[in-house]
Amino acid sequence: MTEPLLLRNDQAHIATLTLNSPLNFNALSDAMLLALSTEIARLAKDRTIRAVILKGAGKAFCAGHDLKEMQSHRADADKGAVYYQSLFAACAAMMQALQKLPQITIAQVHTIATAAGCQLAASCDMVVASHGTRFGVNGINIGLFCSTPMVALSRKVPPAVAFEMLSTGEFISAERAREVGLVNRVTAPEALETETRKLAETVAGKLAKASRIGKAAFYDQLPLTAAEAYALAGRAMVDNMLTPDTDEGISAFLEKRPPNWG
Repeated sequence: MTEPLLLRNDQAHIATLTLNSPLNFNALSDAMLLALSTEIARLAKDRTIRAVILKGAGKAFCAGHDLKEMQSHRADADKGAVYYQSLFAACAAMMQALQKLPQITIAQVHTIATAAGCQLAASCDMVVASHGTRFGVNGINIGLFCSTPMVALSRKVPPAVAFEMLSTGEFISAERAREVGLVNRVTAPEALETETRKLAETVAGKLAKASRIGKAAFYDQLPLTAAEAYALAGRAMVDNMLTPDTDEGISAFLEKRPPNWG
């Protein structure tokens, strides 16, 4: 029996999604994109889950789009134009849905995250990577500028760094990725799963309603002017303050006791 392309394991309010196509380094094939989109839609409605870990099975996190599948459409009557438009639109929709999840998402990255695989990591809220991991948007090396991965990458790292990666096709180490803001934490390979889990448990242990409000406000305010961002953030703070659990949390802090959040 063939295993699913995407595995999900729920444990203590944390869902772990595993890209399960190790033979092609967890490439984002049409089937993988559909599996991810379907599971992300399920997670968006699941209030029992507070954090999501995304990782890859086998030797790599994700090597990007399935180039063999893409090349097969060169034989289409339009040389693949309609297919490529559909592919990149589906990928963009999945990446945006991932970022819009109410839960906090953490990419657990090992060995390599390249092209759309780097885009996938950058689309998560946080990234934990093991020493020895490399990140790249190296499509330019085969004549394809990584324009869609560019969107997520350029919103995580300084523009000059993103453009250098995109135009040279050179990889950066996990340590360099942390320096420029793509990665949050770097750990030993043998500790990667444990350290990622610890971070997920930390965020999952916070008040879920506050995290949902805060995450939405964080991304919504990024493209705004400072004045617009403060107005949006103020409304988010009011909404957060008016929740009964926040009332209880503040009261518990003032009374020097643990909050009773049920």
